[in-house]
Amino acid sequence: MTEMIKPIAEMCAIFIESLGILIIVLAAISAIAKGAVITIKRNLGTEALMQIRHHLARGILLGLEFLVAADIIQTVAVTLSFESVGVLAIIVLIRTFLSFTLDLELTGRWPWQSDSAVKKSTQS
Repeated sequence: MTEMIKPIAEMCAIFIESLGILIIVLAAISAIAKGAVITIKRNLGTEALMQIRHHLARGILLGLEFLVAADIIQTVAVTLSFESVGVLAIIVLIRTFLSFTLDLELTGRWPWQSDSAVKKSTQS
């Protein structure tokens, strides 16, 4: 039974990882195109740059979620060992840190902060 599951899990991990990469690439292309259109139509360089960064950050966040899911499937279902679990833990930590910092960049607050806490700190 396990021998039947491993190839399926491996193909699923590859598929999900490919989706994550595709999402990031498409977000980058879309962000650049959107920024170019804003710059050409409205001649707003700084605003266009901020919109490109926000659009790209959202795509990277979504792509990272898919990449983490693929890594979990790969590690748990295909190559379960202490070494692979350790590598997975490091990868998840790095990607979690990236997600938190990108979320901070997009929203101006940490994921665990409420909107009201941010408003209070900016009013002081």
